[in-house]
Amino acid sequence: MRRPFIADGHLRSMRLAGDPVEIPARTGAAFQLKKGETLKVIDPCGEQVCDLAAFLASDLTEWLSAGRTIDYANRIYPMAGDVLYSNQSTPMLTIRKDTVGRHDFLLSPCSPEMFSKLYGITEPRPSCYGNLAKNLQEFGVAANSIPTTLNIFMNVTPDTKTGELTIATPLSRAGDYITFQAEDDLIVGLTACSAENSNNGTFKPIEFLVS
Repeated sequence: MRRPFIADGHLRSMRLAGDPVEIPARTGAAFQLKKGETLKVIDPCGEQVCDLAAFLASDLTEWLSAGRTIDYANRIYPMAGDVLYSNQSTPMLTIRKDTVGRHDFLLSPCSPEMFSKLYGITEPRPSCYGNLAKNLQEFGVAANSIPTTLNIFMNVTPDTKTGELTIATPLSRAGDYITFQAEDDLIVGLTACSAENSNNGTFKPIEFLVS
């Protein structure tokens, strides 16, 4: 029997097939994804980023690697048809369909340290790193194992001369989505991003569906 979804630290039963699970704004979820299953990540309101982390269920020291994936695709923007690889070059996910076409694989999940260093925000607040750590620990994933995430719907553009990064408004509109096929048994973490600069100044939910 598949383990129930974990959403914001609380056990939740799987919903009926065809009924997406909502991740409320500034929270996260973690769950098992079996080889051959499809994961659909939906932006129900538009302009909302979702951080995705994935680990091999049989070996939590293998995780989704931005570096390996970018190496093999020879581009920084993952696209439909691309395979996403682990740090040991194991195929983990294949992008099957994508209605947006712009996602970031360069930046790490927002964290208390990031809010402090970049924006001078020191008071406690939700972060993608914290939400991933909170939910993935239920599956034995240590917080210091969380790598650079695939930042779904995030719109990051590098300057062609200096390499300086510009974080622009996500291109996703209400109902846009991306689907992945699992190439192995995985543990997956998702967030509804907590960095307002990534989401055009607002916080909104994310939805996902496993089939």
